[in-house]
Amino acid sequence: MELRLYDTLTRDKRPFTPLDPANVRMYVCGPTVYDFAHIGNARPVIVFDVLFRLLRHLYGEAHVKYVRNITDVDDKINDRAARDYPGLPLNEAIRKVTEQTERQFHDDVDALGCLRPTVEPRATEHIGEMRSIIEKLVAGGFAYVEQDHVLFSPSAMNAANGVLPRYGSLANRSLDEMIAGARVDVAPYKRDATDFVLWKPSKPGEPSWPSPAGIATPGRPGWHIECSAMSWKHLGETFDIHGGGIDLVFPHHENEVAQSCCAFHTSRMAQTWMHNGFLQVEGEKMSKSLGNFLTIADQRDHWGPSVLRLNMLKTHYRQPIDWTQSSLTETTRELNRWFSFLEANSDGDVRESEEIVTALADDLNTSAAITALRALFKVKNAAALNAGLSILGVPIGREYLQGRKTDHLFAEVLVTGSPESGRPTLSTGLASSKVQQLIEARTAARANKDWKESDRIRDELAAMGVVLKDGKDADGKPVTTWEIAR
Repeated sequence: MELRLYDTLTRDKRPFTPLDPANVRMYVCGPTVYDFAHIGNARPVIVFDVLFRLLRHLYGEAHVKYVRNITDVDDKINDRAARDYPGLPLNEAIRKVTEQTERQFHDDVDALGCLRPTVEPRATEHIGEMRSIIEKLVAGGFAYVEQDHVLFSPSAMNAANGVLPRYGSLANRSLDEMIAGARVDVAPYKRDATDFVLWKPSKPGEPSWPSPAGIATPGRPGWHIECSAMSWKHLGETFDIHGGGIDLVFPHHENEVAQSCCAFHTSRMAQTWMHNGFLQVEGEKMSKSLGNFLTIADQRDHWGPSVLRLNMLKTHYRQPIDWTQSSLTETTRELNRWFSFLEANSDGDVRESEEIVTALADDLNTSAAITALRALFKVKNAAALNAGLSILGVPIGREYLQGRKTDHLFAEVLVTGSPESGRPTLSTGLASSKVQQLIEARTAARANKDWKESDRIRDELAAMGVVLKDGKDADGKPVTTWEIAR
């Protein structure tokens, strides 16, 4: 089966041919561990977990290496540590923040059914590789030292002859366009506006290491050099796939390409560049100021992990996704029907779900894969439906259809207007009265022998985590009671 992937660099979908089929290599930018991951952060983790699973399916588990880094040195981490632990030395406070945040990240993504990557390197464990690359760049004339900083020069890269790509080719921008379209730091130690920091001096109390390029002042790396160093260490100078969110194309991935290609004199850093689209909430950009900033932990409280994962995959990874309550509710209902069917049809021959693999082999078309799942459910093919859900990494079982708390199983996400901004915000409220109203409507439907409507209401309640029990009272009249699904 031919795997075709869309390459951000060449802007076309083409057959994927690994450099070494016995050693398929993929790098994806991981979290900066200073705060709880939001639901937008979950998208690349889920998307590239599906790709990881597909590659293992096609090439064998032993022949795929997936690296996803942990950024544990960054200005945001320093600021958070100083704010949360003002009484501790900064380095000790930083360790507390990064350890706690990394644990929460793993707890969240593990719950979403994501496999752990083959290697999960931390930036602070690869300072030596960073210094080595910086030394190569300075020696090659692509970087320079000024006021205890080391800076990369895109102009020097574009002036060089040979196999090097043009700086700006990944983002498809000229130097002038990049200056105009980005917030460029103005600093006296820069020769050109587009020059970016590879290394900088540390402030008192900040994490620091011996500096490269003959600089006497201890310092710390810039953000971009970290991923170049970690991918080089674990995957080599050139590898197969580099992934991340679309927001990372410029400047982060553009700068990675520049650093790695100039240091190792190669034309490509990765053979294929893949980027997932943005996520918004109820039609709005996610923002704390709008009150719609949703962490993975928040969403795990309100929805089951299977719901979150399948809902994320309903949209093709390169398209923007609108994260809405209505979509999550519908996903819950659909999974409830599928899982009820699988519970009742657990026996049967297990076979490969060819329809799902075929859809995923077409540029990870998860929306087409879900359409195929619906077709399998329609024809009552339990074995293939179960196999297809497994390939997508969807946790299978009714217990994965509810959140971590009990009281919020009746919580509705209500879109209301914010008096201050006039924009939508999210609030929650108990809807147990709605449960009773639905039960009464179902009772009326059953009395009228409207079994279709009765079943529809039962499914709606099941999607809310409500289990119905039909029986008779002391007088022999029909009565329905309910409880939380366990």
